[in-house]
Amino acid sequence: MAYSSIFYLFSHFFVQLLSIGGTEQAMPTLGPHLNGVHKSVEDSLLKHIYLSFDDGPNLGTSNCIRVCSKQKVAATYFEVGFHLAGNRKGQRLYQEILKNDSLFALCNHSFSHAYSKYLTYYHHPQEAFADFMLAESLLQSKNNIVRLPGNNAWNTTEVKRASGLVRPLVQQLDSANFNIIGWDMEWRFNKKGRPIKSPEAIAGLVDSLFKFNLTVTKNHLVILMHDHMFRAAEDSIKLDKMIALLKQNSRYRFEKLTHYPGLKN
Repeated sequence: MAYSSIFYLFSHFFVQLLSIGGTEQAMPTLGPHLNGVHKSVEDSLLKHIYLSFDDGPNLGTSNCIRVCSKQKVAATYFEVGFHLAGNRKGQRLYQEILKNDSLFALCNHSFSHAYSKYLTYYHHPQEAFADFMLAESLLQSKNNIVRLPGNNAWNTTEVKRASGLVRPLVQQLDSANFNIIGWDMEWRFNKKGRPIKSPEAIAGLVDSLFKFNLTVTKNHLVILMHDHMFRAAEDSIKLDKMIALLKQNSRYRFEKLTHYPGLKN
């Protein structure tokens, strides 16, 4: 039996709500900055923040939508096709994101999220590419932005960053005209799936990364979070507070990742 058949035949287990970070063995929070900084052509006083939420739709997605809507800040949701298929609540959340395209962007985060078997997934790039195409047919996103499961790779017209493990898949996605967007910093979660750091600490980290120009693109900062971190009311309050703290800086602008510089059309 072909690997792809085996891969999907035994994929009925619910994908663990993890990506690089959280309870996995992760690369450092400042991962991409340590390898050099890509500077945008535009250099202004404005600082652009991209809130991104991974692995939805799931428990916590509704709170993320509610908080961002209340705060009137743009956000990008990287959705997993497997969480959408056959899930009525997930489909409602998916529609809620899509219909509010003035604030939100919905992007492809693969169908399976590799079923959290990342080495196997990336060692079979053709099957992994097919996995993204399956998600594309389900999600029908209005953009060509994707994020790799469990890996902080980048591929736009201006930023090229991919490890040897994921490079074959990145090349296929690039040939299909996709932009691959990673992140500059992550709000991590503990073994119970709850936020580790305080809203004040996260806002302070944002300030520091901008101050010392430690972002992939100058004056542009992508924050990775996971929907499930905010499923509890007390944790969604932390998200609300973090956003409120950042909004106090008049130079900060919240954007959808569809506005990130250097994207392929």
